[in-house]
Amino acid sequence: VGAGLAGALLATLLARRGVPVTVYERRPDPRIAGAERGRSINLAISARGLAALEQVGLREQALARALPMHGRRVHPSGGATNFQSYSADGTRAINSISRSELNAALLDTAEATPGVTLRFGHKVTAVDTASGKLTLDGPDGTVTEPAGVVLAGDGAYSAVRRGAGPGGAFTADADFLEHGYKELTIPARDGDFALDPDALHIWPRGTSMMIALPNLDRSFTCTLFWPKGDFDALGTPEAVTAHFRRHYPDVAELMPDLTDDFAHNPVGSLVTVRAWPWVRAGEGATVALLGDAAHAIVPFFGQGANCAFEDCIEIDRCLDETDGDWAAALERYQERRKANTDAIAEMALENFVEMRDKVASPVFRARQAAVHALERRLAGRYVSRYELVSFSTLPYAEIPARIRRQNLAVAGTAAAGAVLAAGAVRALRGRARRRP
Repeated sequence: VGAGLAGALLATLLARRGVPVTVYERRPDPRIAGAERGRSINLAISARGLAALEQVGLREQALARALPMHGRRVHPSGGATNFQSYSADGTRAINSISRSELNAALLDTAEATPGVTLRFGHKVTAVDTASGKLTLDGPDGTVTEPAGVVLAGDGAYSAVRRGAGPGGAFTADADFLEHGYKELTIPARDGDFALDPDALHIWPRGTSMMIALPNLDRSFTCTLFWPKGDFDALGTPEAVTAHFRRHYPDVAELMPDLTDDFAHNPVGSLVTVRAWPWVRAGEGATVALLGDAAHAIVPFFGQGANCAFEDCIEIDRCLDETDGDWAAALERYQERRKANTDAIAEMALENFVEMRDKVASPVFRARQAAVHALERRLAGRYVSRYELVSFSTLPYAEIPARIRRQNLAVAGTAAAGAVLAAGAVRALRGRARRRP
C-alpha cells in the first residue's frame, strides 16, 4: 500500500523473488498527474539510498539525474558566506535529486517487472487481519480484495496503520515540531545557476532557517523552516517582500515569484513518528509497516528516503534468510530495524539545531575543522558522525557508540601525551638542578 519511493522499490524487489505484488495508491499516477505544488522537498540521496537503488539497477540513472553537493554554503546574517565541506578531503558529496523524478523511475522499474500490478486511485479504508481482506475506495466504488501480506508504505499518516483490525491495530506516537515548511523557487539567472550549485545552501537565523538545493534546470528549490506562526504573520505581499529583504537580502531579488509562491504554496508539517510494533499477524493476513508509516523522521539529516530504502533491502534480506517465511522474516525485520530508525530520528532532530543555530558560529567552524583534521590524521580510525551517517552503511544505531569510543580514545591519547610531556619537563628540571 503506497506507490511512493519505498513502495515502488519494495514491489520490484519482491517481484524479482517471484512474489506477485499489487500496489494500491490513493493518488492518481504521479507520472501523469505530476507533483503536487510545493511538496517536492528535494531528496539528498547518499550512500544508503544509492546502495538500495543499485539492487534494482537504478544507481547510475539516479546519479546521472542528480547534482552533487560537496558541502554547505552558509549565508550568515550580515556576513560573508562560507563553505563547509561534508568530508575531510572534500571529495564526498550528497546528491540533490527530484523526488518526483526518482519516484517516476522507480514506478517505471516496478511496472516493467513481471508480477507487479499498479492500481492508482485506490484508497485503503480498512484492513481485516482476521479474514485477510483489504477494503478500498476506488474509481468504481468500494471494493474488497484478498491480501495475505499487507506491506504499508503509505506515509506518516498511514491509513493501514490506523485502520488495521481486528486485533491488528498499531500504536504510534507522533511528535510535531512547532515549525512548518514552505517551498519557494530561485529560477535560473541568464541561463545559469544564481548560486553555487555544488552546495546545500543554508540561511541560519537562530529559531528558523531557509535552505536551497540545486536542480538540473539550474533553478534552486528553497525550503523555509519557520515557526508556523511566522508564516501567518506575513499577511500581505508587501510584508513578505520586506521580510525577505531584511532577513535574506542576498537572495530576495533572485526570487521573482516570491510573493506568489509564498501565498499559494502550502505550509507542511514536520513530524517524527515512532510506531511499535511494526508487524501484526492475524489468522488471515499479516500487516507490516515500513518507511514513514513506521518511523517518519524530520528531514534535517537528509535520511528519510535513504532510511526507507534500507527497510526495503532488509525485508528482502530477511526473506532470503528465512527461505521466504513471511512471519519469521517480518519479525526479524522489525527487530533489526527499530533501534536504527530510533537512532536516526534523534540525530535528525539534533541536526536541525545544528543547521539553524550553530553553523554560522566561528566556534562551530573551528570544531568542524578540528574534526576534519583528526579524520585526515587518523584515517579510518576517526570518522565524523556526518561521514558515518551519509557516506557509509554502518547501522545508524551503532554510530553514537562509535563516536563515543573515538572521542574517548582521542581524549585518552591527549591525556597520555600531556602526562608524558609533564614528565619530560620534570626530568629536564631535575637534570638542570643536578648540574654543578
